[in-house]
Amino acid sequence: MITNEQIEKFIAEAHRVGDAGLTICSSGNISWRIGDEVLLSGTGSWVPSITKEKVSICKLESGEVLNGVKPSMEHMFHLGVLRERPDVNVVLHFQSPYATAVACMKEVPKDFNVTAEVPCHVGSDIPVIPYYRPGSKELADSVIEAMKSHNSVLLRKHGQVVCGKDFNEAFEKAMFFEMACRIIVLTNGEYLTLSNDEIDDLETYVLGKKTK
Repeated sequence: MITNEQIEKFIAEAHRVGDAGLTICSSGNISWRIGDEVLLSGTGSWVPSITKEKVSICKLESGEVLNGVKPSMEHMFHLGVLRERPDVNVVLHFQSPYATAVACMKEVPKDFNVTAEVPCHVGSDIPVIPYYRPGSKELADSVIEAMKSHNSVLLRKHGQVVCGKDFNEAFEKAMFFEMACRIIVLTNGEYLTLSNDEIDDLETYVLGKKTK
């Protein structure tokens, strides 16, 4: 059973989205798994100023709405990612300014590793998903499939999606992804990226994934 305290925390984290400048008005949506239920921003809600009346509570497995509040139109991929990824509990989706600008470029970068924070926190390989209508099954299926093995994706002509074990981890991914896209935009595409050897070095000495 989801408590009022958990709903208040969800609202506070939603307002944090606006404070960080990741989304405006009704663009973007967020979710938080609590046991076998999920808190979701409601359809048409303004995430930066969401109120309790616009927070939807759904069953994770069935998607059944438990409190009469219709969830975001993107609820299919939120629930799908959470079903596929028992290691994560939070999914964030934004039309953040720079990630969306990059998503609308004629040629989207194949490599986002402009600083060490990207491979260390966002992921060294970020899938770019073709444009599908927001809220469509095609979009949901593509996001779910990509996020089985990735924590961050870019949606063509749409924005970014990230996931994490908690809000702090998911926000860290979203903010560093936005930072990378900001660098790409501000350099007019004339930017350097980390080499494979440099990424391997980070994985060894920063993330401790390898031993030499």
